[in-house]
Amino acid sequence: MSADALARLEDALGHRFEDRSLLRQALSHRSFVTEHPGNESYERLEFLGDAVLQLAVTRYIFDRYPEASEGEMAKVRASVVSEPTLAELAGELAVADALLLGRGEELTGGREKASILSDVVEALFGAVFLEVGYDVTERIVIDLLSPFVDDRARLPGARDYKTRLQEVLVAEGTAPVYTVVESGPQHAKRFHAVVSAGGRVIGEGAGTSKKRAEQAAAEDAFERRRARQEPDAGAP
Repeated sequence: MSADALARLEDALGHRFEDRSLLRQALSHRSFVTEHPGNESYERLEFLGDAVLQLAVTRYIFDRYPEASEGEMAKVRASVVSEPTLAELAGELAVADALLLGRGEELTGGREKASILSDVVEALFGAVFLEVGYDVTERIVIDLLSPFVDDRARLPGARDYKTRLQEVLVAEGTAPVYTVVESGPQHAKRFHAVVSAGGRVIGEGAGTSKKRAEQAAAEDAFERRRARQEPDAGAP
């Protein structure tokens, strides 16, 4: 496990572990533990992280999409808290580079197995929860997974902000234009997006990917519009 691989993972995750043993455990596959007695695999942390992940995503869906039914919310959650989605997130976090695998698992392509990668993501959330508690962990989970939720929430009254902004502007005879600038080192890229309409900047946002930055900018634009349209609560 190289220091560079750990640094890339922690930068992408958005949390620097004080307890390095927690991080090591979250990355330790049972095959590694078998070959290196005295270590503990990620399985218990995975169990804990799954519960934290479920609650954080459930609350986000509940708060963000008030018009969605129970069944609709359950479908969105199931599509996000799933092996394919978490394995995709593992790719963004560069989890594979930091995994601790036994020789046999290494030879059979363990670093590319979606089942292992998704399990480790849950274990990392469990480790973060143990170190800093629920509130910080929830923020990290939502920062990483809200774009996946919004992409899958293609429900009446529950569209992601880019789609919602597009619909509003097209109805007004214009369309959003996004400009994205990236910065930072290769292992910790940051993206800043500006969305314009009619030649005027209407929103800005940042994120760890182009998609997330654009979503943040669209949300900013959408919320600015809503604030202008809502009457002043103190007005007579």
